[in-house]
Amino acid sequence: MRKVAAVAARMPQLSVVGIAGPGDALADWRHTFETFELISRQFPDIKLCLSTNGLALPDHVERIKALKVDHVTITINMVDPAVGEDIYAWVFYDHKRHTGREAARILHERQIEGLRLLVEAGILVKVNSVMIPGINDDHLGTVNEAVRSHGAFLHNVMPMISDPAHGTRFGLEGRRGPTPAALKQLQDQLGGGARLMKHCRQCRADAVGLLGQDLSQDFTMDRVAEMATEDRPDERRLYRELVERERQDRDQAARIAEREIEVAVNAPPLLVAACSRGGGRINQHFGHAREFQLYEVDGNGIRFVGHRRADHYCQGGYGEEDKLEAVVKALDGVSVLLAARIGSCPSDRLKQAGITVVTDHAHDYIETAVAAVYRAHLAAAAPPAPAVARAS
Repeated sequence: MRKVAAVAARMPQLSVVGIAGPGDALADWRHTFETFELISRQFPDIKLCLSTNGLALPDHVERIKALKVDHVTITINMVDPAVGEDIYAWVFYDHKRHTGREAARILHERQIEGLRLLVEAGILVKVNSVMIPGINDDHLGTVNEAVRSHGAFLHNVMPMISDPAHGTRFGLEGRRGPTPAALKQLQDQLGGGARLMKHCRQCRADAVGLLGQDLSQDFTMDRVAEMATEDRPDERRLYRELVERERQDRDQAARIAEREIEVAVNAPPLLVAACSRGGGRINQHFGHAREFQLYEVDGNGIRFVGHRRADHYCQGGYGEEDKLEAVVKALDGVSVLLAARIGSCPSDRLKQAGITVVTDHAHDYIETAVAAVYRAHLAAAAPPAPAVARAS
Protein backbone atom coordinates (compact mmCIF):
# COMPACT_ATOMS: atom_id res chain seq x y z
CA MET A 1 0.00 0.00 0.00
CA ARG A 2 2.84 2.36 0.79
CA LYS A 3 4.36 1.64 -2.61
CA VAL A 4 1.10 2.57 -4.37
CA ALA A 5 0.91 5.78 -2.32
CA ALA A 6 4.50 6.69 -3.21
CA VAL A 7 3.86 6.16 -6.92
CA ALA A 8 0.61 8.15 -6.78
CA ALA A 9 2.37 11.06 -5.09
CA ARG A 10 5.03 11.27 -7.82
CA MET A 11 3.08 10.20 -10.93
CA PRO A 12 -0.21 12.02 -11.58
CA GLN A 13 -0.80 9.73 -14.57
CA LEU A 14 -1.31 6.73 -12.29
CA SER A 15 -4.70 5.29 -13.20
CA VAL A 16 -4.43 1.50 -12.80
CA VAL A 17 -2.96 -0.77 -10.14
CA GLY A 18 -2.75 -4.46 -10.96
CA ILE A 19 -1.67 -7.49 -8.98
CA ALA A 20 0.05 -9.88 -11.35
CA GLY A 21 2.54 -11.89 -9.36
CA PRO A 22 5.14 -13.15 -8.83
CA GLY A 23 3.50 -16.54 -8.94
CA ASP A 24 -0.30 -16.43 -9.14
CA ALA A 25 -2.26 -13.62 -7.48
CA LEU A 26 -4.97 -16.03 -6.30
CA ALA A 27 -2.58 -18.56 -4.76
CA ASP A 28 -2.31 -16.06 -1.89
CA TRP A 29 -5.76 -14.54 -2.30
CA ARG A 30 -5.96 -13.21 1.28
CA HIS A 31 -3.13 -10.73 0.80
CA THR A 32 -4.26 -9.92 -2.74
CA PHE A 33 -7.77 -8.95 -1.64
CA GLU A 34 -6.56 -7.10 1.46
CA THR A 35 -4.30 -5.01 -0.78
CA PHE A 36 -7.19 -4.20 -3.11
CA GLU A 37 -9.32 -3.13 -0.14
CA LEU A 38 -6.62 -0.75 1.12
CA ILE A 39 -6.13 0.79 -2.33
CA SER A 40 -9.87 1.26 -2.89
CA ARG A 41 -10.20 2.99 0.46
CA GLN A 42 -7.43 5.53 -0.15
CA PHE A 43 -7.58 5.85 -3.96
CA PRO A 44 -11.18 5.27 -5.11
CA ASP A 45 -10.41 6.85 -8.51
CA ILE A 46 -7.76 4.24 -9.40
CA LYS A 47 -8.87 1.17 -11.34
CA LEU A 48 -7.95 -2.29 -10.07
CA CYS A 49 -6.97 -5.28 -12.17
CA LEU A 50 -5.91 -8.83 -11.49
CA SER A 51 -3.90 -11.42 -13.44
CA THR A 52 -4.23 -15.14 -12.82
CA ASN A 53 -3.66 -18.55 -14.40
CA GLY A 54 -7.31 -19.28 -13.58
CA LEU A 55 -6.90 -22.44 -11.50
CA ALA A 56 -8.40 -20.89 -8.33
CA LEU A 57 -10.47 -18.25 -10.14
CA PRO A 58 -13.99 -19.79 -9.93
CA ASP A 59 -13.78 -19.80 -6.12
CA HIS A 60 -13.24 -16.03 -5.93
CA VAL A 61 -15.41 -14.38 -8.61
CA GLU A 62 -17.95 -13.03 -6.12
CA ARG A 63 -15.22 -11.41 -4.02
CA ILE A 64 -13.58 -9.95 -7.12
CA LYS A 65 -16.91 -8.42 -8.10
CA ALA A 66 -17.50 -7.04 -4.58
CA LEU A 67 -14.08 -5.36 -4.67
CA LYS A 68 -15.05 -3.68 -7.99
CA VAL A 69 -12.01 -5.02 -9.80
CA ASP A 70 -12.22 -3.42 -13.24
CA HIS A 71 -10.81 -6.26 -15.31
CA VAL A 72 -9.15 -9.64 -14.96
CA THR A 73 -6.49 -11.21 -17.16
CA ILE A 74 -6.42 -15.00 -17.47
CA THR A 75 -3.49 -16.77 -19.08
CA ILE A 76 -4.98 -19.50 -21.30
CA ASN A 77 -2.45 -21.31 -23.46
CA MET A 78 -4.67 -24.20 -24.56
CA VAL A 79 -8.23 -25.49 -24.60
CA ASP A 80 -7.23 -29.07 -25.43
CA PRO A 81 -5.63 -31.08 -22.58
CA ALA A 82 -3.66 -33.06 -25.19
CA VAL A 83 -1.86 -29.80 -26.00
CA GLY A 84 -1.78 -28.68 -22.38
CA GLU A 85 0.11 -31.71 -21.10
CA ASP A 86 3.10 -30.57 -23.18
CA ILE A 87 2.97 -27.14 -21.52
CA TYR A 88 2.20 -27.84 -17.84
CA ALA A 89 4.14 -30.38 -15.79
CA TRP A 90 1.62 -30.41 -12.95
CA VAL A 91 -1.10 -28.49 -11.08
CA PHE A 92 -1.91 -28.51 -7.39
CA TYR A 93 -5.69 -28.54 -6.95
CA ASP A 94 -8.04 -29.69 -4.18
CA HIS A 95 -5.11 -30.58 -1.89
CA LYS A 96 -3.59 -32.90 -4.47
CA ARG A 97 -0.83 -32.72 -7.08
CA HIS A 98 -2.02 -33.76 -10.55
CA THR A 99 0.21 -34.49 -13.54
CA GLY A 100 -0.04 -35.24 -17.26
CA ARG A 101 -3.24 -34.84 -19.24
CA GLU A 102 -5.36 -34.92 -16.09
CA ALA A 103 -3.58 -31.82 -14.80
CA ALA A 104 -4.18 -30.02 -18.10
CA ARG A 105 -7.86 -31.05 -18.09
CA ILE A 106 -8.41 -29.65 -14.59
CA LEU A 107 -6.67 -26.39 -15.46
CA HIS A 108 -8.62 -26.00 -18.71
CA GLU A 109 -12.00 -26.61 -17.07
CA ARG A 110 -11.26 -24.19 -14.22
CA GLN A 111 -10.03 -21.50 -16.61
CA ILE A 112 -13.14 -21.66 -18.79
CA GLU A 113 -15.44 -21.76 -15.76
CA GLY A 114 -13.71 -18.70 -14.31
CA LEU A 115 -13.96 -16.84 -17.62
CA ARG A 116 -17.65 -17.63 -17.91
CA LEU A 117 -18.42 -16.55 -14.32
CA LEU A 118 -16.52 -13.28 -14.69
CA VAL A 119 -18.38 -12.39 -17.89
CA GLU A 120 -21.70 -13.20 -16.20
CA ALA A 121 -20.67 -10.89 -13.33
CA GLY A 122 -20.07 -8.03 -15.80
CA ILE A 123 -16.29 -7.97 -15.33
CA LEU A 124 -14.09 -7.37 -18.37
CA VAL A 125 -11.81 -10.30 -19.15
CA LYS A 126 -8.61 -10.23 -21.19
CA VAL A 127 -7.01 -13.51 -22.14
CA ASN A 128 -3.24 -13.85 -22.51
CA SER A 129 -1.83 -16.69 -24.60
CA VAL A 130 1.87 -17.47 -24.95
CA MET A 131 2.85 -18.61 -28.45
CA ILE A 132 5.12 -21.65 -28.07
CA PRO A 133 6.46 -22.76 -31.47
CA GLY A 134 5.94 -26.45 -32.16
CA ILE A 135 3.53 -26.89 -29.24
CA ASN A 136 0.54 -24.54 -29.34
CA ASP A 137 1.15 -22.20 -32.29
CA ASP A 138 -1.25 -24.16 -34.53
CA HIS A 139 -3.71 -24.47 -31.64
CA LEU A 140 -4.09 -20.78 -30.75
CA GLY A 141 -6.74 -20.25 -33.43
CA THR A 142 -8.92 -22.71 -31.53
CA VAL A 143 -8.10 -20.91 -28.27
CA ASN A 144 -9.12 -17.61 -29.87
CA GLU A 145 -12.47 -19.02 -30.98
CA ALA A 146 -13.11 -20.51 -27.54
CA VAL A 147 -12.36 -17.40 -25.51
CA ARG A 148 -14.43 -15.31 -27.91
CA SER A 149 -17.39 -17.66 -27.54
CA HIS A 150 -17.18 -17.33 -23.75
CA GLY A 151 -17.12 -13.52 -23.82
CA ALA A 152 -13.49 -12.40 -23.49
CA PHE A 153 -13.27 -8.81 -24.69
CA LEU A 154 -9.59 -8.94 -25.64
CA HIS A 155 -7.09 -11.64 -26.61
CA ASN A 156 -3.36 -10.98 -26.27
CA VAL A 157 -1.05 -13.43 -28.06
CA MET A 158 2.51 -12.91 -26.85
CA PRO A 159 5.77 -14.60 -27.80
CA MET A 160 7.38 -17.10 -25.45
CA ILE A 161 10.54 -15.79 -23.78
CA SER A 162 12.98 -18.68 -23.64
CA ASP A 163 16.33 -17.27 -22.57
CA PRO A 164 18.19 -20.22 -20.99
CA ALA A 165 19.41 -17.86 -18.27
CA HIS A 166 15.86 -17.81 -16.88
CA GLY A 167 16.07 -21.52 -16.15
CA THR A 168 12.78 -22.45 -17.81
CA ARG A 169 12.33 -25.93 -19.19
CA PHE A 170 11.81 -24.77 -22.77
CA GLY A 171 14.83 -22.48 -22.58
CA LEU A 172 17.08 -25.22 -21.26
CA GLU A 173 15.82 -27.58 -23.96
CA GLY A 174 16.80 -25.06 -26.63
CA ARG A 175 13.25 -24.26 -27.75
CA ARG A 176 13.15 -20.65 -28.93
CA GLY A 177 10.36 -18.12 -29.09
CA PRO A 178 8.70 -17.14 -32.36
CA THR A 179 10.16 -14.55 -34.71
CA PRO A 180 8.35 -11.19 -34.99
CA ALA A 181 7.23 -12.18 -38.49
CA ALA A 182 5.77 -15.49 -37.26
CA LEU A 183 3.94 -13.72 -34.43
CA LYS A 184 2.48 -11.16 -36.82
CA GLN A 185 1.39 -13.89 -39.22
CA LEU A 186 -0.47 -15.66 -36.43
CA GLN A 187 -2.08 -12.41 -35.24
CA ASP A 188 -3.22 -11.70 -38.80
CA GLN A 189 -4.80 -15.16 -38.97
CA LEU A 190 -6.67 -14.51 -35.72
CA GLY A 191 -8.01 -11.13 -36.84
CA GLY A 192 -11.56 -12.39 -37.19
CA GLY A 193 -11.83 -13.78 -33.65
CA ALA A 194 -11.79 -12.05 -30.29
CA ARG A 195 -10.38 -8.54 -30.54
CA LEU A 196 -6.60 -8.83 -30.49
CA MET A 197 -4.30 -6.80 -28.27
CA LYS A 198 -1.06 -5.90 -30.04
CA HIS A 199 0.66 -3.37 -27.77
CA CYS A 200 1.72 -5.79 -25.00
CA ARG A 201 5.24 -5.21 -23.64
CA GLN A 202 5.29 -8.37 -21.47
CA CYS A 203 5.99 -6.23 -18.41
CA ARG A 204 7.50 -7.53 -15.20
CA ALA A 205 4.99 -8.19 -12.45
CA ASP A 206 6.43 -5.23 -10.50
CA ALA A 207 6.50 -2.78 -13.45
CA VAL A 208 5.75 0.89 -12.72
CA GLY A 209 5.04 3.61 -15.26
CA LEU A 210 3.93 3.83 -18.87
CA LEU A 211 4.13 1.02 -21.42
CA GLY A 212 7.72 0.62 -22.51
CA GLN A 213 8.94 2.96 -19.74
CA ASP A 214 9.33 0.82 -16.64
CA LEU A 215 10.27 2.91 -13.59
CA SER A 216 10.15 0.06 -11.06
CA GLN A 217 13.78 0.65 -10.04
CA ASP A 218 12.78 4.13 -8.85
CA PHE A 219 10.25 2.58 -6.47
CA THR A 220 12.08 -0.27 -4.77
CA MET A 221 10.92 -0.84 -1.20
CA ASP A 222 14.02 0.72 0.34
CA ARG A 223 13.42 3.91 -1.66
CA VAL A 224 9.68 3.90 -1.04
CA ALA A 225 10.32 3.94 2.71
CA GLU A 226 11.85 7.41 2.38
CA MET A 227 9.32 8.90 -0.07
CA ALA A 228 6.51 11.30 0.68
CA THR A 229 3.07 9.79 0.15
CA GLU A 230 0.84 12.85 0.06
CA ASP A 231 -2.14 12.13 -2.18
CA ARG A 232 -2.84 14.48 -5.12
CA PRO A 233 -6.19 13.46 -6.61
CA ASP A 234 -6.69 16.80 -8.37
CA GLU A 235 -3.44 16.35 -10.29
CA ARG A 236 -4.57 12.91 -11.43
CA ARG A 237 -7.93 14.32 -12.52
CA LEU A 238 -6.32 17.18 -14.47
CA TYR A 239 -3.88 14.80 -16.12
CA ARG A 240 -6.68 12.49 -17.24
CA GLU A 241 -8.61 15.43 -18.66
CA LEU A 242 -5.52 16.46 -20.62
CA VAL A 243 -5.06 12.92 -21.93
CA GLU A 244 -8.71 12.76 -22.98
CA ARG A 245 -8.45 16.02 -24.93
CA GLU A 246 -5.30 14.75 -26.63
CA ARG A 247 -6.99 11.44 -27.44
CA GLN A 248 -9.94 13.21 -29.06
CA ASP A 249 -7.57 15.39 -31.09
CA ARG A 250 -5.65 12.33 -32.27
CA ASP A 251 -8.85 10.44 -33.14
CA GLN A 252 -9.95 13.35 -35.31
CA ALA A 253 -6.54 13.47 -37.03
CA ALA A 254 -6.72 9.71 -37.65
CA ARG A 255 -10.19 9.99 -39.23
CA ILE A 256 -8.94 12.72 -41.57
CA ALA A 257 -5.87 10.65 -42.46
CA GLU A 258 -7.96 7.59 -43.31
CA ARG A 259 -10.30 9.60 -45.53
CA GLU A 260 -7.27 10.76 -47.49
CA ILE A 261 -6.27 7.18 -48.42
CA GLU A 262 -9.71 5.71 -49.12
CA VAL A 263 -9.07 6.03 -52.87
CA ALA A 264 -6.34 3.34 -52.67
CA VAL A 265 -8.86 0.52 -52.35
CA ASN A 266 -6.94 -2.16 -54.26
CA ALA A 267 -3.41 -0.99 -53.52
CA PRO A 268 -1.13 -3.41 -51.60
CA PRO A 269 -0.53 -2.71 -47.89
CA LEU A 270 2.57 -0.97 -46.58
CA LEU A 271 4.28 -1.73 -43.25
CA VAL A 272 5.53 1.40 -41.50
CA ALA A 273 7.61 1.67 -38.30
CA ALA A 274 7.36 4.75 -36.07
CA CYS A 275 9.77 6.13 -33.46
CA SER A 276 7.63 7.54 -30.66
CA ARG A 277 8.14 8.47 -27.00
CA GLY A 278 4.37 8.50 -26.51
CA GLY A 279 1.36 10.65 -27.17
CA GLY A 280 0.82 9.00 -30.54
CA ARG A 281 3.35 11.28 -32.25
CA ILE A 282 6.58 10.93 -34.24
CA ASN A 283 8.68 12.48 -31.49
CA GLN A 284 11.76 10.32 -30.99
CA HIS A 285 15.27 10.24 -32.44
CA PHE A 286 16.02 6.91 -34.13
CA GLY A 287 19.16 6.50 -32.04
CA HIS A 288 17.18 6.67 -28.79
CA ALA A 289 14.44 4.21 -29.74
CA ARG A 290 14.22 0.99 -27.71
CA GLU A 291 11.20 -0.15 -29.68
CA PHE A 292 9.34 0.67 -32.88
CA GLN A 293 5.57 0.86 -33.26
CA LEU A 294 4.36 -0.90 -36.40
CA TYR A 295 1.43 0.24 -38.53
CA GLU A 296 -0.03 -1.42 -41.61
CA VAL A 297 -1.79 0.86 -44.08
CA ASP A 298 -3.87 0.32 -47.21
CA GLY A 299 -7.10 1.63 -48.69
CA ASN A 300 -9.06 0.08 -45.83
CA GLY A 301 -7.33 2.21 -43.20
CA ILE A 302 -4.39 2.47 -40.82
CA ARG A 303 -3.94 -0.34 -38.30
CA PHE A 304 -1.57 -0.69 -35.37
CA VAL A 305 -0.15 -4.20 -35.74
CA GLY A 306 2.40 -4.44 -32.95
CA HIS A 307 5.86 -3.34 -31.94
CA ARG A 308 9.42 -4.53 -32.38
CA ARG A 309 11.98 -4.25 -29.61
CA ALA A 310 15.65 -3.43 -30.07
CA ASP A 311 18.35 -1.86 -27.87
CA HIS A 312 18.72 1.79 -28.77
CA TYR A 313 21.43 2.33 -31.32
CA CYS A 314 22.93 5.51 -29.88
CA GLN A 315 24.93 5.15 -26.63
CA GLY A 316 26.46 8.30 -25.17
CA GLY A 317 26.24 10.08 -28.51
CA TYR A 318 27.90 7.30 -30.51
CA GLY A 319 26.31 4.57 -32.59
CA GLU A 320 27.32 0.93 -32.14
CA GLU A 321 27.42 -1.08 -35.36
CA ASP A 322 26.40 -4.42 -33.84
CA LYS A 323 23.34 -2.80 -32.29
CA LEU A 324 22.48 -1.17 -35.61
CA GLU A 325 22.48 -4.59 -37.26
CA ALA A 326 20.16 -5.88 -34.53
CA VAL A 327 17.80 -2.96 -35.23
CA VAL A 328 17.86 -3.71 -38.96
CA LYS A 329 16.97 -7.32 -38.19
CA ALA A 330 14.14 -6.24 -35.88
CA LEU A 331 12.70 -4.12 -38.70
CA ASP A 332 12.48 -7.05 -41.11
CA GLY A 333 9.52 -6.55 -43.47
CA VAL A 334 9.21 -2.81 -42.78
CA SER A 335 9.20 -0.54 -45.85
CA VAL A 336 9.23 2.92 -44.22
CA LEU A 337 10.64 4.21 -40.93
CA LEU A 338 9.30 7.43 -39.42
CA ALA A 339 11.60 9.26 -36.99
CA ALA A 340 11.98 12.76 -35.61
CA ARG A 341 15.68 12.65 -36.47
CA ILE A 342 18.31 10.16 -37.59
CA GLY A 343 22.03 10.22 -38.33
CA SER A 344 23.40 9.75 -41.84
CA CYS A 345 25.13 6.42 -41.05
CA PRO A 346 22.06 4.54 -39.78
CA SER A 347 19.95 6.18 -42.48
CA ASP A 348 22.26 4.82 -45.16
CA ARG A 349 22.30 1.34 -43.59
CA LEU A 350 18.51 1.23 -43.42
CA LYS A 351 18.34 2.31 -47.05
CA GLN A 352 20.64 -0.58 -47.96
CA ALA A 353 18.18 -2.89 -46.19
CA GLY A 354 15.34 -1.53 -48.33
CA ILE A 355 13.85 0.71 -45.64
CA THR A 356 13.00 4.30 -46.58
CA VAL A 357 13.65 6.74 -43.72
CA VAL A 358 11.35 9.76 -43.43
CA THR A 359 11.92 12.64 -40.97
CA ASP A 360 9.58 15.20 -42.57
CA HIS A 361 6.78 14.49 -40.09
CA ALA A 362 8.50 15.14 -36.76
CA HIS A 363 5.91 15.74 -34.01
CA ASP A 364 2.96 14.91 -36.29
CA TYR A 365 0.46 12.30 -35.16
CA ILE A 366 1.52 8.84 -36.32
CA GLU A 367 -1.64 8.27 -38.39
CA THR A 368 -1.19 11.60 -40.18
CA ALA A 369 2.42 10.72 -41.04
CA VAL A 370 1.58 7.16 -42.11
CA ALA A 371 -1.14 8.41 -44.47
CA ALA A 372 1.26 10.97 -45.97
CA VAL A 373 4.03 8.44 -46.66
CA TYR A 374 1.49 5.99 -48.08
CA ARG A 375 0.21 8.60 -50.53
CA ALA A 376 3.82 9.37 -51.52
CA HIS A 377 4.51 5.64 -51.90
CA LEU A 378 1.52 5.19 -54.21
CA ALA A 379 2.49 8.24 -56.25
CA ALA A 380 6.04 6.94 -56.70
CA ALA A 381 4.78 3.50 -57.72
CA ALA A 382 2.24 4.81 -60.25
CA PRO A 383 3.21 4.47 -63.92
CA PRO A 384 4.04 7.74 -65.66
CA ALA A 385 1.28 9.38 -67.65
CA PRO A 386 1.57 8.73 -71.39
CA ALA A 387 2.88 11.53 -73.55
CA VAL A 388 0.26 13.18 -75.72
CA ALA A 389 1.06 14.86 -79.04
CA ARG A 390 -1.38 17.39 -80.39
CA ALA A 391 -1.30 18.67 -83.95
CA SER A 392 -1.32 22.41 -84.41
